[in-house]
Parts: sequence; C-alpha cells; structure tokens
Amino acid sequence: MTRMLCTLALVTLMSAPAAEATEAKFSLTGNNTKVTFVGTKPNGKHDGGFRNLTGMATVDGSDVTSLKLSVEIDVNSIYSDNNQLTQHLKSGDFFDVRKHPKARFASTRIEKSGEGWNITGDLTMLGKSRAVTFPATIEASSFGLKLKTEFTINRTQWGMTYGKGRVDEDVKLAVEVTVAK
Repeated sequence: MTRMLCTLALVTLMSAPAAEATEAKFSLTGNNTKVTFVGTKPNGKHDGGFRNLTGMATVDGSDVTSLKLSVEIDVNSIYSDNNQLTQHLKSGDFFDVRKHPKARFASTRIEKSGEGWNITGDLTMLGKSRAVTFPATIEASSFGLKLKTEFTINRTQWGMTYGKGRVDEDVKLAVEVTVAK
C-alpha cells in the first residue's frame, strides 16, 4: 500500500504543470543604476552624468523579453567634469531644470538581437517624448538584473539646439544597472 501511494504521488508530481515564472521587481536608484554621458565639441569633450534617479524594473523569471523598465531622472542632479559647464547644462540652453526637472524613460519592447538585445522605449526630456532603440547586454533572473548599454542620441531632437557648430549634436549615453534582491 505504501509503495502504491508513493508511486501515485510521484506520477502526480510528474504530470503537474510546471510552476509559473514569478515576476521579480527591482527598485532602481542612483546607487545601482549609473547614467553617464559624453558630449563633444570640435576642440574636446566633456564627461558627466546624473546622480539621482528612481525607477522600477520587472521581469518574469529569466525571460529577458518580459523586462519592463521605468526610470525617472532628477535632471538637477546632473554633473560634469567642469562646474561652470554643469551650471550651464541646468540652464534654459540645455536641460532647463526649472521648467523640466525630470527626464523619463519607459521601455516598450525588448527583442533579441545577435549576441545581445535591443531595448525600445520612450525617452522624455524637456517635455518632448521620442521613441529610441538601443543595444544592450542583459542578464535577468528573479535574483538580480544586470544591464549595460552605450548609444548615441541627437540632443536637438528634444529641443537642445544651443551652440550649433560649437557643440556637437550627438551625445553618447551609457547606462549600467546592477541590482540584486
């Protein structure tokens, strides 16, 4: 009788549907998510980034295509390698932090691309939203998320037109996320 119950229990377990992947949620902050930039001009470049941001990343198990990212950047936390430039970047010539204190990104699609992934989403700066797609390396599980990307945007598409001919329109962005439960 005991052998029969054990066999029945084993058959029941083997025929049971696989457990559903569980959605993992990760809080994104300036401590685990780095957003940096390189702006160039004919005679040089400047490095900088943003210190403060908040956001959320959710993923079902290790299914990277289920990844959803939502990030809000405190634009006033901008920094650069030059204090005078940092103040200028906060002005109406660039980010206009008084009128537009936040920048946002929300993913809309993650797709496999070669060895990595393409992330598509809406980037909002200066009150203007534009769809952007960029390559990334992503490792996701219910225990953690690692994401790394570098891509270029044209700042004039969001209305930053200051310094035509003296400041290059393309700005290189880099994002690195390392977060664990």
